Amino acid sequence: MDLYEYQARDLFERHGVPVLDGIVATTPEDAKAAAAKIGGTVVVKAQVKVGGRGKAGGVKLAHSPEEAEAAAAAILGMDIKGHTVRRVMIAAGAKIATEHYFSLLLDRATRRYLAMCAVEGGMEIEELAVERPDALAKVDVDPRVGIDAAKAAEIVATAGFPDDVAGQVADVLVTLGEVYAKEDATLVEVNPLVRTEDGQIIALDGKVTLDDNARFRHEDHAALVDIDATDPLERLAGEKGLNYVKLDGQVGIIGNGAGLVMSTLDVVALAGEKYGTKPANFLDIGGGASAQVMADGLEVILGDAQVNSVFVNVFGGITSCIEVARGIVAALEILGDAATKPIVVRLDGNSVAEGREILAEAKHPLVTVVDTMDDAAAKAAELAA
Repeated sequence: MDLYEYQARDLFERHGVPVLDGIVATTPEDAKAAAAKIGGTVVVKAQVKVGGRGKAGGVKLAHSPEEAEAAAAAILGMDIKGHTVRRVMIAAGAKIATEHYFSLLLDRATRRYLAMCAVEGGMEIEELAVERPDALAKVDVDPRVGIDAAKAAEIVATAGFPDDVAGQVADVLVTLGEVYAKEDATLVEVNPLVRTEDGQIIALDGKVTLDDNARFRHEDHAALVDIDATDPLERLAGEKGLNYVKLDGQVGIIGNGAGLVMSTLDVVALAGEKYGTKPANFLDIGGGASAQVMADGLEVILGDAQVNSVFVNVFGGITSCIEVARGIVAALEILGDAATKPIVVRLDGNSVAEGREILAEAKHPLVTVVDTMDDAAAKAAELAA
């Protein structure tokens, strides 16, 4: 789960990372009141989970509460790379002497953490990495240790921080490492990490990604979910414990196992080239295919107005095709009149003959059983067209 900047700021503050005052506003009037409370020059910043806010006009300086109100009025409702701005953060201004960069992320390839740090910050780090790769220090971090004082000193030394600021930066990096570990994050990024004219090191802008798999350890993380910005179908699937991602096609897909579903997406996309149709979603029902699980999956997919047909692609393993077939039949009984779109079913694996026989005996008018994955994908694509 990616956090908004204001959520990252609050998380940093809770763990002792130095930050500036910031107040969230959803109306121009709230922005005016927030600017008056903070006092002095403030920055009105669009809260969207995408970069390039400044270039899009989503970051404005305000020297008075009235200017903050006008800036918020201009930013709220703005579209930034497909993201609608629903809130802004009114942040205290800072007199910046230098800007730096730091991030800590999960490096799956090496099964370690990777710290990246640069004396030069405040720019697109991707551009710096391409144009001047030597300016971006990359240091492996042992997950069992994290960023302790020794590792922080190594990072700032590798990045080339001058002696008069290296110690302060290292102290902040240790605290950011604690945020990463204690919150079960997969990314903690600060750009820019600034030194102010009076010598303070401050995290001026933060990005944090939390590991959803660790949410059971953090009851407070549920409050960080942006319900308004979550697709309703993805929210419904989440409530039902389904692994679902909405796409923009017309063929709804249900499979058991992420690998099989990914393969199904590819096969449907290829078959759909002939008919101008594409996959509408990724939906993995997991190892079980009970009637309720199947009904939940079909409910989510059939709730997508773009879906014209459904492809159920299941390989019976521990759960036999008998149970899968019974689940499909029972699911259609549970859904009743809510099931209105053609469903193509491909079964294979454990007890496949018996499973197909159950579907044949049911003779449901919406269900078409096809033997092979390629043929089933072609049929689903054709029906969707």
